[in-house]
Amino acid sequence: MGAQDRQDRLVRLLEPVLAEAGLDLEAVEVTPAGRRRLLRVVVDSDDGVDLDSIGEVSQEVATALDASDLMGKAPYVLEVSSPGVDRPLTEPRHWRRARGRLVHAPLVGGGEVRGRVKHTDDSGVTFDVEGRDQVHAYTELGRGKIQVEFRRDTDGDAAD
Repeated sequence: MGAQDRQDRLVRLLEPVLAEAGLDLEAVEVTPAGRRRLLRVVVDSDDGVDLDSIGEVSQEVATALDASDLMGKAPYVLEVSSPGVDRPLTEPRHWRRARGRLVHAPLVGGGEVRGRVKHTDDSGVTFDVEGRDQVHAYTELGRGKIQVEFRRDTDGDAAD
């Protein structure tokens, strides 16, 4: 079985397990790690993912994998995690989950947008850019990136 075929089969196996738990499958990656392999499963939801949810779904994923032959007989390590802040915003659900966050994204036609995600819908994103709304369709947006804010003033004034 080729790497892409295994990846596709893993996605088909794991998506229903994760959907039952109320989670979306964001990524599946199998990489060599010495004599073992590392199976990394990244999950998310609109409500975020806490450690308890990760622990519960890890058991369900392990059970599904054990019942299948997808990982073969060679040992592997299962890692289930949530996406980090560095995950690119590429899907409408990613933009939706970034509501309220400061983001930067290139525009497909040239230029860029840097602002706070104010609203999302089926067609695009409304940004607050220096106090003014800017609307961009998903098709106009390149891979968005959340900007890490160490101090955010929620009153609109600069933080001291």
